[in-house]
Amino acid sequence: MNMESPVAESPEVLVERLAQAGRSAQRALALMSDVQKAKALKAAAAALRDDEPSILAANAKDLAAGEAKGLSGAMLDRLKLDSQRIAAIADAIDQVAGLADPVGEVIDRRERPNGLVLSRVRIPIGVIGIIYESRPNVTADAAALCLRSGNAVLLRGGSEALHSNRAIHAAMVRGLESAGVPSAAVQLVPTQSREVVGAMLTAAGLIDMIVPRGGKSLVARVQADARVPVLAHLDGICHTYVHGSADPDMARAIARNAKMRRTGICGAMETLLLDAKFPASVALVRDLLDTGCELRGDARSRALDARIVPASEEDWDTEYLDAILSVAVVDGLDAALEHIATHSSHHTDAIVTSDDAVAERFLAEVDSAIVMVNASSQFADGGEFGLGAEIGIATGRLHARGPVALEGLTTYKWLVRGTGQTRP
Repeated sequence: MNMESPVAESPEVLVERLAQAGRSAQRALALMSDVQKAKALKAAAAALRDDEPSILAANAKDLAAGEAKGLSGAMLDRLKLDSQRIAAIADAIDQVAGLADPVGEVIDRRERPNGLVLSRVRIPIGVIGIIYESRPNVTADAAALCLRSGNAVLLRGGSEALHSNRAIHAAMVRGLESAGVPSAAVQLVPTQSREVVGAMLTAAGLIDMIVPRGGKSLVARVQADARVPVLAHLDGICHTYVHGSADPDMARAIARNAKMRRTGICGAMETLLLDAKFPASVALVRDLLDTGCELRGDARSRALDARIVPASEEDWDTEYLDAILSVAVVDGLDAALEHIATHSSHHTDAIVTSDDAVAERFLAEVDSAIVMVNASSQFADGGEFGLGAEIGIATGRLHARGPVALEGLTTYKWLVRGTGQTRP
């Protein structure tokens, strides 16, 4: 497969060509049944499993290049593939294949006094552009979700995962084509040119929605420059507040998991708020420090353990994506809510408490896409929510919020059935 675009082709012409091909493929997808789309995705998952050796070889090239460039451990972890992760990617595609097709679902139906019957029905958005950075699993996740919801997708991955993305894409397309899906339904932009990203962002009328997956600078650029609707989140500055009534063992287990299970994901805890009345704060921070986590704290938290270093004002607004955590001691629920309102990125915030009334206040008053009680913020994931793979976690207020899976990749249209009515 030739992955390089013609030299003479401008970014705008390239994007138009790919988008038009995607539009044509999307019309073909619209005619495919639920069973056909599910079968195609299962074929794509099987192709990924079959191509594991070539995918791992491609990923090894990316890892070597990343190490040479000095990528952080967290970035390399996001980039790395192994047999277990490839199996998980293929399993996620199979899970998406097994989900109910949202296309054609009747959202509501009503009959007007004049006899007109109105219904709202889910339909695909159309052609979706995904701009993402170092995670090669996004290639498969995005393709699977878009196809299952009847959308064509135009993928533009980051240079860090160049070879991995190409290998995953090639395997998926081979599987999809074997089941009758046009190859243009899932396209990978054949160049790493930054100008192509700009062309995608301004391709109104060609691309129907852009979804950025990556760091703050990428998402900020997309939101600033796009002339196409954007579904995005900026940071995952996730808080866990340990209330004074929290069970100490539960709080310690949740805090360790929320931060250290995987530090490089957007649902990882970045700020720990300890209630001044919580009796096991010393043991909790000791657990985190002993696991190798650097703690940056306010004056009251530093009194808990001499290894906690001073936090700067910037720390409270930083998504570390690493084994670093900011810690503050707060005087009760109101202080915790105030801190979260000031510093949260509206992604995921959690409380650990045994007081039901406190839990309900936290659920009601925290304005985030995901609000949790007595659970690790690492559950902020479409798969854990039973949605299959996710396209991302949206923190805005329009269209979709939280883990965006199949429903978030649809819009709707009104169907009106009459018997000859005319409007007086």
